[in-house]
Amino acid sequence: MPPTINTQMTMPAHAQAHSHVDAPFTPLSAGTLVRVRQLPPETHCRTPHYLRGVPGEVDMLAGRFRDPSLLAFNKPGLPMRHLYRVRFKQKDIWPDYAGSPADTLVADIFEHWLEVLEEPIHAHA
Repeated sequence: MPPTINTQMTMPAHAQAHSHVDAPFTPLSAGTLVRVRQLPPETHCRTPHYLRGVPGEVDMLAGRFRDPSLLAFNKPGLPMRHLYRVRFKQKDIWPDYAGSPADTLVADIFEHWLEVLEEPIHAHA
């Protein structure tokens, strides 16, 4: 008899621990200063590691989408998450960046990875 294959995907315990608490969330406006949280990586993480701890500015709300870190494990991906287009200064990401101070990088970051800043803080000051 051939071995059976389990085709049911289950979310590992360490990934379940990163299912973030869903507090009421007020959408952020363009220009809001934020910082990417320094959270441990999720099993299926869409937040670049090099942006963790880096301050940025919200460019726009890209919409609400199902959470891909849950969808990867055949979960419904709910609740829906706000996805933001965030602009980062290259010099805040890469301390030795030799390009123009005006150079930026734009990334799409889900709401649960962002914390609002009251004033600008440079990641590598």
